[in-house]
Amino acid sequence: MLAALILAAPAAHAQKLLASYPSLTTAAALQAAQAALARCDKDGFTTAVAVVDRGGHVLALLRNGLAGPHTVQTAIGKAGSALSFRTDTTELAASTQAGRPSSGIRALPGVVAVGGGMMIRAKGALVGAIGVSGAPTGDADDVCAKAGIAAIGDALELE
Repeated sequence: MLAALILAAPAAHAQKLLASYPSLTTAAALQAAQAALARCDKDGFTTAVAVVDRGGHVLALLRNGLAGPHTVQTAIGKAGSALSFRTDTTELAASTQAGRPSSGIRALPGVVAVGGGMMIRAKGALVGAIGVSGAPTGDADDVCAKAGIAAIGDALELE
């Protein structure tokens, strides 16, 4: 009987060793980035847009030819921060102000706690994030990020 339990144990655990998660495709990321950049261009802002998958890897990166050189890394950082902390960066900016219990988060490598980074969720799962940098305010970056998310919303059944 002990031998049967030992032989059965690996089979029972094998089912729990693998997981699958939904994540954005490159096509979805590109579509979102294009829509966000188009919105910023329409509003007269020269920006960069980054879209990352659920693992934080850049899938799409677009930059208006006149956007400052800092906008690329900032957009990537905003998308990565929104994904990593599972909160939009406007909220992260507010909750990590000096004197707040979470203020130390700002000192972590790669964290960008400024508006313009937003999570992308579909069917209850975090599937990626978008970051926009270069508009005059974080709120304006948010408007462009929302336009990017809206562009893929119907296809992903976003929440």
